[in-house]
Amino acid sequence: MMEKPDFIIMGAMKSATSTLHTQLSLQKGIFMTKSKEPNYFSDNEQYDKGHAWYESLFYEAKEGDLCGESSTHYTKLPHYPLTVGRMSKNLKSPKLIYVMRHPVDRLVSHYIHQWSQHVMTCDINQAVDEYDELVAYSCYAMQLSPYIEEYGRENILCVFMESIKNNPQEQLTKIADFIGYKGGVHWQFDVDIQNVSKEKIRAFPGYKVLIDSRPMAWLRRRFIPHSIRNSIKKIFTMQKRPLVNPEQLAKITEIFDADLKLLSVMLGCNILLTCKNYNAVVLEQFTYAEN
Repeated sequence: MMEKPDFIIMGAMKSATSTLHTQLSLQKGIFMTKSKEPNYFSDNEQYDKGHAWYESLFYEAKEGDLCGESSTHYTKLPHYPLTVGRMSKNLKSPKLIYVMRHPVDRLVSHYIHQWSQHVMTCDINQAVDEYDELVAYSCYAMQLSPYIEEYGRENILCVFMESIKNNPQEQLTKIADFIGYKGGVHWQFDVDIQNVSKEKIRAFPGYKVLIDSRPMAWLRRRFIPHSIRNSIKKIFTMQKRPLVNPEQLAKITEIFDADLKLLSVMLGCNILLTCKNYNAVVLEQFTYAEN
């Protein structure tokens, strides 16, 4: 069995996992992998690199550090069906953190991300029919069930993006307590929120050089006026959040409500979660600590 990592963030795609990964990496005594998503246990090409490669991701950790990584592919059934089996062979008792958000909101952000990468080029309503990942990755009970069966509910902490947004310090403290961190954690409010979908620039030839590189980012800020940068940015970003039509919304809401009912039982909710009451119940039951 591997000794590292001590914990894994398995957040649903587009649910603030990048922000949480960054915040944890800023805490003394917590080491997060430099590559946020190793996807070791899920992706065949990553798993084929072997245990030594995966363990090397944690070599820079100091003695006594708690080590973690954040791979959203670990909760992407049905597309990565070998993940739990591989994890159970290599990690005896990791602490698992599963981050969620409103299932419809997550679906829309997922679509925007895939649109920006030219993976999904059709309308969102057509995409829901053509790409099963949009609905599947928002079925949180389905994604969690294999991990509960393998590791037990007590080794899984479920948190919500809405709770993180509403009270980040308390949620970070909750996570620290869960992973056994003994020091005090502090949410760094001066750090930008990571990987915001609405700001996604659609990829184009030369994107990595012109947009992703640090030198080009410095040159843009230094020599190109903010107003001009914003005008250019609008050309390559989605200006209006895509809307799911009423018929499609009714269909996916029925699916999500059935899954949220199962999730409610898993989490011991006093009120069964639905798409309609999701935000109210989450903010009431999972944002603030019990007095």
